[in-house]
Amino acid sequence: MTNQRRQSSPVAVEAGHDPADDGIEQGKRLIRVADDKGLSLAERIANHFYRLSWKTPLHSRRLKGKYPLKLLAVPDDVVPGDPRAGQAIRAGYFLFRGQKLAIDTIDFGKLAVGPAFTDYLHSFGWLRDLSTAATREQGAPVAEALMRKWLAAHAETPSDPAWRADNAAWRLLFWTAHAPLILSSSDLVYRSLVLNCIARTARHLDQSADKAAPGLPRLVAWGGIVAASMLMPGGNPRKLFGEAGLKRAIDSAFHADGGIISRSPLAQLEGVMLLAMVVAVYEVRREQVPGFLIDGLTRAVPALLGLTHGDGGLGNWQGAGAVDPDMVEALVQASRVRTRPLRQARDWGYQRISAGNTVVQIDAAPPPVARLAAAGCASTGAIEISDGRLRLVINCGGAALEGAYIPRDLAQALRSTAAHSTLVLDDSNSTALMPDGTLGKGVTEVELNRQELDNGSRVELSHDGYVRRMGYVHRRLLMMSGDGKEVRGEDMLTPATRGKKPVKRPVQLRFHLAPGVEPTLTADSQGALLRIELGALWQFRTGAGVLSVEDSLWVDGDGRPHPTRQLVVTSEALPGGSSIGWLFKRVG
Repeated sequence: MTNQRRQSSPVAVEAGHDPADDGIEQGKRLIRVADDKGLSLAERIANHFYRLSWKTPLHSRRLKGKYPLKLLAVPDDVVPGDPRAGQAIRAGYFLFRGQKLAIDTIDFGKLAVGPAFTDYLHSFGWLRDLSTAATREQGAPVAEALMRKWLAAHAETPSDPAWRADNAAWRLLFWTAHAPLILSSSDLVYRSLVLNCIARTARHLDQSADKAAPGLPRLVAWGGIVAASMLMPGGNPRKLFGEAGLKRAIDSAFHADGGIISRSPLAQLEGVMLLAMVVAVYEVRREQVPGFLIDGLTRAVPALLGLTHGDGGLGNWQGAGAVDPDMVEALVQASRVRTRPLRQARDWGYQRISAGNTVVQIDAAPPPVARLAAAGCASTGAIEISDGRLRLVINCGGAALEGAYIPRDLAQALRSTAAHSTLVLDDSNSTALMPDGTLGKGVTEVELNRQELDNGSRVELSHDGYVRRMGYVHRRLLMMSGDGKEVRGEDMLTPATRGKKPVKRPVQLRFHLAPGVEPTLTADSQGALLRIELGALWQFRTGAGVLSVEDSLWVDGDGRPHPTRQLVVTSEALPGGSSIGWLFKRVG
């Protein structure tokens, strides 16, 4: 199938126009210098006057007549779409996480679908999927019909969520990257309306980007401004303004170690994707990519890779499903950053231990602040383990993937501590999940100590999630042998020096097993043999409590839950302190 994304179009780029000709003479470009704000004096002055121009007749006259309405270039969409979703669009319906919506009856003004599905439609991310499954000739009539419907509903009446800053910015990026799909019509009135809406979207972002929510939404908004500045005529003042805003957005969206502030692997993926798409705009315009943009990618990609298992897919953290390895690989290739996985992301909060074929991932930080993550999870201290391309211990994941397969009640349950491979005290979450879906009180401090030894790695962490309510500190010690064949752990509950006086309470130590792992309990209820389908044989042993096997589930990257099993060690927390030692050992 021909991929539409790599095509250019004379209807989208004015004939005879040199995309590299932006009106700036060689040697006269403003040069970024390092100062306290990251901008040269000339850039700050230009930025100031660009903002002032919004309040003058000059701005409207410039938009209405000085520059023709056209696109200067069509950048490549550097990330492949979902062929299944694209084929569904060709068949007459949108397909999103198992939900379907008929195209012939769609009303963009009254979308009766969930928030994530709504954003997918308003962002026009579906253009990427359609382009993956159709040629221009096949896809353009469908895309144009949908474009006309959306314009009729929203072009003249900006409102949320259609015109929310991040949706508007994604839409601008997808409209320009897939312009041949929406601008192939010979209807000059329609084409003018599309180009006018692109220009209006850019103006909207100029004034709304810094009002977007911090993190990924604000990053996307500023990325849209920078793209617009280079893809529309007369964009040089906007480019200076946009680059300054994008630099601020990168600095505030990502920690110094490259992890995104929401701690979500899905947001990390989209952050890398956004930066890669903006880089593609610079490349199609033959502009030099700013250093801050390259630095942002250089930091973000290793952090992303730090959450990959042996199969190349992502772990189930902070609401994410197990994102497909092909998607991760395609995104890393698009970023053009060649690097190794980040082992220690102290700010982002994940630790990675690897030896031999074994990878262990650890959540070693408090959950994200509630306003930064709608699906933040009470998962502090949880682990995942993989053996080569096969997973052994997992978290349920999927809380951020509501859809046909995951209703809201299940999504909330998947955020709980019990849905993660860690210790649960008195059947309570280490960080409270409030009735309105936000995260409440719980873990505020995590102490971490990591050592690389001659015979392996050692990580010790503790958190205060149970201190205020129950008077216990949870400490978890993890050790991996140098060959990766043994992963030892000890979970300790010790009385805190503050908070409620500890009393005897029930404890469950949970290890959710990946699909295809079949557990068989030993006669003494202290161990189990774990047979990985088409993989190795592992042994689990516990030094305290009683071991049992219960049902569980695991959510893949498409939001589909799969039935699986979990090991549960049942014990007691004692006021004087207690511990449970355990071992995973590869035995065949």
